[in-house]
Amino acid sequence: MGAIPVYRWRLAPEGLATFRQLRAQGLRPGGQPVAAQLERPRRRRGPLVAYLYRVDLAKPVRPMTPAKRAALERANAARRICPECGRDVGYRIPPSLGMCTPCAYPDQRAA
Repeated sequence: MGAIPVYRWRLAPEGLATFRQLRAQGLRPGGQPVAAQLERPRRRRGPLVAYLYRVDLAKPVRPMTPAKRAALERANAARRICPECGRDVGYRIPPSLGMCTPCAYPDQRAA
């Protein structure tokens, strides 16, 4: 079992970046293994952990194709349709409710 280096918050060396930092630069990890780990201490819970990747091994983000964009739009539209009333409610239906707010709380409809 190989251990990876662990750095404290804001003390990571140059050349390493988190997934979000790579994405902001237009890059992706590209299948490379995690190079290091970043830990941010918290008072009453365990530390927050972020994985670091080497920037020099990162690859450019793949461009969005028209087919991928259309599939993403269809998936997002399906998450807005209430299975109870069949309406497009204009927001993503929470998985905890499984239906739009008026259908989940019918007593509050008249108020």
